Amino acid sequence: VAPATPVCEVPSSAMTGTVVELSCKETEGSPPSEFQWYKNGIALLERTGTGSARAAGITYTMNKRSGTLLFNTVTKNDTGEYFCEASNGIGLPQRCSVKRMQV
Repeated sequence: VAPATPVCEVPSSAMTGTVVELSCKETEGSPPSEFQWYKNGIALLERTGTGSARAAGITYTMNKRSGTLLFNTVTKNDTGEYFCEASNGIGLPQRCSVKRMQV
């Protein structure tokens, strides 16, 4: 079953230095969808470890299976327009509408 349009939760504003979690959910796809987050139209890299991510100045962790994008400490650089895309290899990937987060 192709994925449905995912539901994205993006806070419209966040305080610098706080923990912020963006979530993306889609339950109709079978097999279960994987989720990809985008910022300003650019796909975010999946980072699981902390070593190389810190060197690259990346402040988030993206989990493609659960659809969460977690910022441990948001910065002004994280301000932007976010959306996520759900895909499971069946049909076309579906994306939610773009939501702006102001830090």
